[in-house]
Amino acid sequence: MTNTLQKLLDGVDVEWVRLGDEEFFRIENRARKPVKASLRVHGNIPYYGANNIQGYVDGYTHDGDYVLVAEDGSANLSRYSIQYARGKFWANNHVHVVGCTSYVNPRFLYHYLCTVNFIYFLTGGDRAKLNKDKLLKIPIPIPCPNNRKKSLEIQNQIVNILDKFDMLINSTSEGLLYEIELRKKQYEYYRDLLLNFPKNEG
Repeated sequence: MTNTLQKLLDGVDVEWVRLGDEEFFRIENRARKPVKASLRVHGNIPYYGANNIQGYVDGYTHDGDYVLVAEDGSANLSRYSIQYARGKFWANNHVHVVGCTSYVNPRFLYHYLCTVNFIYFLTGGDRAKLNKDKLLKIPIPIPCPNNRKKSLEIQNQIVNILDKFDMLINSTSEGLLYEIELRKKQYEYYRDLLLNFPKNEG
């Protein structure tokens, strides 16, 4: 598999763009709405906070495929909270809601953001916060920027590989914990290999 992956990325041109680049990404924070637990109307729509789903409510703030990045309250700063939301969901004000244009596969963005060291972008010391200005400056690699079709093909291939590992890691029916741990290490190895694009010199 390693040879196939290296061939996939061999000679690929990469453009580093920032999350604030509206040609590629959409920050859709305006619709976020915090609701105290006591005031939430129970339903079947997931209600997302900084680290996970905090309950299920009636109604939604967003509908589609989005990457949710903790604004504050991430449980672990070195493994920053990145979530993937699909379909209808409710986002509170502790997550940034990041969508993609047709140039980017949202799952590609999700997997890449899982590799980012967010500590460099946080402010506030002990009460660490990722404000929107800092979020917009995070660089994202776009393979084959001048060939949209090829770019998406590469992104989709990367996503297909990493999603398979992700499914194995997070499955509760895959047997022994040792095997799951091995799969997790494999996922991290291939994730780092597949997303190790040349760094931006600028």
